[in-house]
Amino acid sequence: MRTTERLDKLLARAGYGTRSEIKRLVREGAVSVNGVSAGDSGMRIDPEKDRLAVHGEPVVVRDLVYVMLHKPRGVVCATEDLRHRTVLDLVDGAYRRLGVFPVGRLDKDTEGLLLLTNDGKLAHRLLSPRKHVPKTYYAEVEEEVDAQDADAFARGIPLDDGYVTLPARLDIVQPGSLRHGVRSRIELTITEGKFHQVKRMFAARGKRVVYLKRLSMGPLSLDPSLTPGQYRELTDDEVSLLKSYQTSETDGK
Repeated sequence: MRTTERLDKLLARAGYGTRSEIKRLVREGAVSVNGVSAGDSGMRIDPEKDRLAVHGEPVVVRDLVYVMLHKPRGVVCATEDLRHRTVLDLVDGAYRRLGVFPVGRLDKDTEGLLLLTNDGKLAHRLLSPRKHVPKTYYAEVEEEVDAQDADAFARGIPLDDGYVTLPARLDIVQPGSLRHGVRSRIELTITEGKFHQVKRMFAARGKRVVYLKRLSMGPLSLDPSLTPGQYRELTDDEVSLLKSYQTSETDGK
């Protein structure tokens, strides 16, 4: 037996306003059910069967959502910004109404994996400094990156403010040569998220990152089929992986 729900209650849960505001939308003819204008905000709806739309836009009716975005360069990780496009400007309005927000930040000129969700509990687990969730980046560096750099990163890098980073894993994908204008290509895994950390770590070694892309966060990896600006919802398996992911919580280094 299917469970039905009042239209106004369902739309309120989907983020379309208070019941009185939804009643006004229905009265104005902005709400449709299965392609037909809704005549009563109190009508009963089957969320699994009926197709709802507001101003022609399909309604997403769920409590928690998880979206993988391939963040492009030039977009800021914020819910709103008066000067720049934000990551929320890239996704469907239905997700914004459900209150999704970016889990962590990527610099404006950094691209790659970004999780958007309205699951505050999961976001806290992934972002807590005590959890040390690993994040892997691909970077291109102007200067040559060598084994000495890898050893230094493994010990921890003193940053410009005196903070010494936790040990990080630096893998050299392709050695570069400043003399021949060939960039070094590397992958770096860190377990914290200080401001501009990857760039500052290389700067401390006298080297400049010219391209940076996040590949993974914890057990979640960027879908290679997503081009910058594209997004998709996480699969059930991916959500389960994130929720069951065990971090190494500590009080410090």
